[in-house]
Amino acid sequence: MTEPLTTPEGAMLLGPSAAGFGAAVEQAVLSIAGADPVMANVIADIGPCTLAPFWGRPPYEALVRAVSHQQLQRKAADAILGRFLALFAPGPFPTPAEIEGTPDAILRSVGFSGSKVAAIRAIAAAAIEGVIPERTAAEVMDGEELIRRLTPIRGVGRWTVEMLLIFDLGRLDVYPIDDFGVRNGVRAAYRLSEMPAKREMIELGERWQPFRSIASWYLWRVAAQAPRPPRTPPRPKD
Repeated sequence: MTEPLTTPEGAMLLGPSAAGFGAAVEQAVLSIAGADPVMANVIADIGPCTLAPFWGRPPYEALVRAVSHQQLQRKAADAILGRFLALFAPGPFPTPAEIEGTPDAILRSVGFSGSKVAAIRAIAAAAIEGVIPERTAAEVMDGEELIRRLTPIRGVGRWTVEMLLIFDLGRLDVYPIDDFGVRNGVRAAYRLSEMPAKREMIELGERWQPFRSIASWYLWRVAAQAPRPPRTPPRPKD
């Protein structure tokens, strides 16, 4: 695993090693709490950060798993993914070639929509073509480089790659600014009357650099405890 690499501006590009991740997270928590009193209270309420990346998971597998969970509640997504993996038992996860060789009807039988089957096939094809890097190559790539490389794949958006960066590669300074949970966590933590605008999100994020992944982890915890924001009433027609 790679060691932390920082730019002259201090933005952390690469993740710490698995062995050093715990110490890096402790440093991140202290930095965030020292820079932001609101987040200091959040950290005190929630306790230690228990983020544990999937260090051995290849990017191809991470992308398939992420796409399978898109737009579904976790329980439903986990059930569908479980049926999908059962198709290829006893192997732990299907290879790209196995996915390419499985008819659409069988893939859809586990509960995937037609669009998700198309996206999973596109990911498998990209892995075979070498578009999706192997784990060792991904570990030394800049996050924005990975986003540019992977988002042309059908079904893979910026958010999907951000989740890969945080939960599989252990990057500490990823900021999924459009994630509903992160935004709702900001709304609740800062006691805003409505969801924060993008400008507000950017300004707050500047306080947490170079540890915005860890700040996001805490904001997801806040959002999980907070009621959903009230729906904005429709604007009256002219």
